[in-house]
Amino acid sequence: MKEEQVILVNEKDEQIGLMPKMEAHEKAILHRAFSVFIFNDRNELLLQQRASDKYHSPLLWTNTCCSHQRNGETNIEAGKRRLQEEMGFECKLTEKTSFIYKAPFDNGLTEHELDHIMVGFYNKNPIINREEVEDFKWMLLEDVKKDIAQQPGLYTEWFKIIFAKYYSFLNT
Repeated sequence: MKEEQVILVNEKDEQIGLMPKMEAHEKAILHRAFSVFIFNDRNELLLQQRASDKYHSPLLWTNTCCSHQRNGETNIEAGKRRLQEEMGFECKLTEKTSFIYKAPFDNGLTEHELDHIMVGFYNKNPIINREEVEDFKWMLLEDVKKDIAQQPGLYTEWFKIIFAKYYSFLNT
């Protein structure tokens, strides 16, 4: 199977090339990514616990799903594709904002991403893909905020960054 390619971008989110995903993470090259946040009618956020065999951040809690856009794929198309692949459902997504972050990991890899934040609504439990997701839970944003403050080591780096800097975009 051919390794997934990521879209290399500049700080204006203009595509400047493609690179194998692992190489981009080894070299800490800026590339396009997305993070999806799904809420229910009780204003709870659907969190996922990453699968135990993920190459970084295994078993950490994070937003509903996240990944990288494919060449020629819009942010919304990518978000819907990955939501179906990881969580087993589709819903309407709205793009809220984007930001650049850089987060090194203990295994020598670095996420350096221009991350597009998307929000959607869904009221059923997901049918998780066990190759991608270990578990899921619904939590109120205030409870997530408190838990991150008390137990930051249980959450992915990008999720903590999004929560700290872009809380107002999620809480709408």
